[in-house]
Amino acid sequence: MLKNAKAVLAQLVKQIPPSILGPERVNFIVDHIEELSFEDRSALIKMMNFMLETMIEREASDIEIGGYGAAGYVWFRIHGKKERVKDLPQLSIDEASALIISLLNVNQRRHLLVSRNIDFSYTFRYTAENVDVRFRADAYFDLDGLTLNMRAISSKLRTIESYQFHPHALQTMSHAHIKFGLTLITGITGSGKSTTLDAIIDYHNKFDPAHIVIIASPIEYVHKSNVSIIKHREVGRDVLSFQEGVVQALRQDPDIIVIGEMRDPDTIMAALEVTDTGHKVFSTLHTSSAVESIDRIIAEVNPSEQERVRLRLADVLVSVISQKLVPGLDGRLVLAKEVLVVTPSVRAAIKNNNTSEIYMMINQGGNLGMITMEQDLIRLYLQRKISKENVVAFANNKTRIRQLLKAV
Repeated sequence: MLKNAKAVLAQLVKQIPPSILGPERVNFIVDHIEELSFEDRSALIKMMNFMLETMIEREASDIEIGGYGAAGYVWFRIHGKKERVKDLPQLSIDEASALIISLLNVNQRRHLLVSRNIDFSYTFRYTAENVDVRFRADAYFDLDGLTLNMRAISSKLRTIESYQFHPHALQTMSHAHIKFGLTLITGITGSGKSTTLDAIIDYHNKFDPAHIVIIASPIEYVHKSNVSIIKHREVGRDVLSFQEGVVQALRQDPDIIVIGEMRDPDTIMAALEVTDTGHKVFSTLHTSSAVESIDRIIAEVNPSEQERVRLRLADVLVSVISQKLVPGLDGRLVLAKEVLVVTPSVRAAIKNNNTSEIYMMINQGGNLGMITMEQDLIRLYLQRKISKENVVAFANNKTRIRQLLKAV
């Protein structure tokens, strides 16, 4: 199977004239990929699926293919560490580009050539367990060649109970308890934000007769409606942008709107406005702490709008969960989290542009369900789940973490 696919790739790449250089080589492959026979294209899909099966069996979270940086190898991330997979076929830059392009439809290829990047989802049948497995994929250019990251989407949802949120913190996220308000899930790429969002959706789906609209790029876990009715809208397929998805959702009778990412000022403004109209909204940001999340939202918008956004954010924000995945002593990743519950004091600090005071409010707000990242890292250290070195490495406030370590 792999030999057949490798031969198909070699034959396709061989057709590229030597005079065609740089990104034009990708354009040539896009223009000629449709000339492959059904059997040849099936061989490429089978090759990709074999690589993904290998990824699953080795408990890898991500696969990297193509581009200059891959140096011809397929790479896996296994328990947080990137490594070459030397027993999978090596691919030239052009061969990898052709394999990646074979996964895309005509519209997706066109979008990739214009935007130089595309997010999409991919599903295949994992025969070993007789289940459909989904992946979040991102294709982009690396020194004129295509490269691809695919992340496995767990088929098993994490329960909200496994996060061990304080009851007060959980109440801020519950539509049954608070009918409106914005909750942010924040963290760097690969910190499990989407998994947390899915756990929150599943939590509501078990008891809340609500309409949940999910707007994401791409849709990862596909929820089945239970007590809630759940709609999935993938950016680029079902709706043109996050902003349009949020605006359109207002006409779709939603109770809860899940915005996969607040990645631009227009989406931020739309999210604040839809929350202000009395909806429960959940979204994510690429920030490493609760205070940074608040500052980032305000800083993202035009300076002339910042004062208005600050006041509106103070009125609608109900909680922020910032999380990190820390290497554990057992070799697996352990979730560390910071939780901010918006109290009247926190709301006043946001309105008065005194966000620097919020960290101490979180530090002293344990009885209200709050915890700093440093406090949670110490908890994990005392439970002998993470090393002292990683406690310091993953702390946001290095001075504070050293004080806490001296006290234990």
